[in-house]
Amino acid sequence: MVAPKSPNIRAFEKNLLCSESWLSPFNGFGPDNFLVGEPEFRFEEYQPWISQRFAPRHYQNLKEKIDLPALFAVGAFLQALEQNPGLEQELKSLGEQCHVYVGTGLGSLGTMYDTSVALYEAQKRWDRYWAGPENNRALREYRAPGEGDVPPDPRTASSDDEDDRDAAVRNWNRYWMVRSPELAEYLAELAEIDGGGIEGDIASGKLNSIRDKEKRRTRLQAKWRAPEPPWKVSANLIWNIHNMPAAQISILGGITGMAFAPVAACSTFGVALQLAMRAIQSGDAKAVVVGATDPPPHPLTVGAFYSARVMAADGRVSTPLTQLKGTHVAGGSVIWIVGDLEYMRGKGFQALGMEPVAVGVTSDAHHIITPSLDGPKAAVLSAVAKASATADGLGTWDLHATATPGDYAEMETVRSLLPRDVLVTARKGTFGHGMSAGGGWELTAQYLGYQRGKLFPTPLAEAEMHPAIRELHDRVVFDRACTFPNGLAGKLSMGIGGINACVISRPLE
Repeated sequence: MVAPKSPNIRAFEKNLLCSESWLSPFNGFGPDNFLVGEPEFRFEEYQPWISQRFAPRHYQNLKEKIDLPALFAVGAFLQALEQNPGLEQELKSLGEQCHVYVGTGLGSLGTMYDTSVALYEAQKRWDRYWAGPENNRALREYRAPGEGDVPPDPRTASSDDEDDRDAAVRNWNRYWMVRSPELAEYLAELAEIDGGGIEGDIASGKLNSIRDKEKRRTRLQAKWRAPEPPWKVSANLIWNIHNMPAAQISILGGITGMAFAPVAACSTFGVALQLAMRAIQSGDAKAVVVGATDPPPHPLTVGAFYSARVMAADGRVSTPLTQLKGTHVAGGSVIWIVGDLEYMRGKGFQALGMEPVAVGVTSDAHHIITPSLDGPKAAVLSAVAKASATADGLGTWDLHATATPGDYAEMETVRSLLPRDVLVTARKGTFGHGMSAGGGWELTAQYLGYQRGKLFPTPLAEAEMHPAIRELHDRVVFDRACTFPNGLAGKLSMGIGGINACVISRPLE
């Protein structure tokens, strides 16, 4: 587990014992009015484990090339291995019968943002250089201002608007850059350098070719005194595509079975869990590493959620089922190792309290962000039917509940399908809204609670509950822990795009 205020599963469980929110001020725009769930994490804590198993440079490569979502997932995976001695070797020995399904909601926003900014700045320098008269014979010979499609010369522009002036400079430089005869000569020389192939032994020839080309490129840059080309951006962008958390877990764990990234927004964890259960039930796998991971809150994410009108922005905790003013973005990771119960027990491994018995997954086919009524209902009914259960057998239920008006519709769904005495929890006021990890955090809180015989408290005070929601259902876990009720446990997630995942769990026998 990696979550706000919780660098590991032990801290996560300890923090669940109190009803306080784990959210903190964002201030990613400078001063602002947002609260977020900032993950607590130090990758350095995992260096000994990695350095014991890999070459010394491996840990440093991870730190330099891999963004936080994958590192969060790696940290959570290594924690999961600690839950049962011998589990690491068992996953390796299973070969193709151990899979990895670890998804993400938002991907590596930090790397994408930083690389995009670096590209933008590099392109500006490049355009400015080759559009300069000293590097552009076409511009030096230009004698007809204002003719044809030539943009206005920014040196003669009269606008007082700084943005207009900047745009004029960009347009001017881009126009003349592509027409520079000197740039055409530079590119011809570069093409000759990059056109060389590998001769002789491929293994040694590859390294020699790389070194030779790099030396010749360096000489070319010095000859032209040119800035680095804009295509020389960091390769970290491709080292951080959506499957990287799953790939890094497979590499570090020596897991050779199928590894990929299911992406289903807020329902990612439930979808990954369903796929894992299918793989185990079909005999394709004995164990599956499942999970979800999200980047820390980023200005892009916070701003997008705010512009979508689902983000609270008054500097105060927005608790589900209360004022319905919006949610709070959070980052972190959650990793489970799910296994064939009989097989894993036969190996001496211990499970955590409950077991997932069914997952229902549906799509609304309705709206990008506003849930339908029928889609979540269908997911619940599907999960209950797959569990060979009835709604009356459910003792507790965890809501998706994002502290938006959708909470009312979700509670309507609960009341239309579940018994009046079902005990409901809503936890996004605790750790915020992890785009893909949130559902896994909530399920983990449910399972840990069963281990302790209680449902952990939430930040929701009874007097704060919205009157309209209270009329629908008032059997809710407030800011005091409750005894874990008898029966099955349910958990619904509703993802952006209309993807729903409902997980039904039961106590282990």
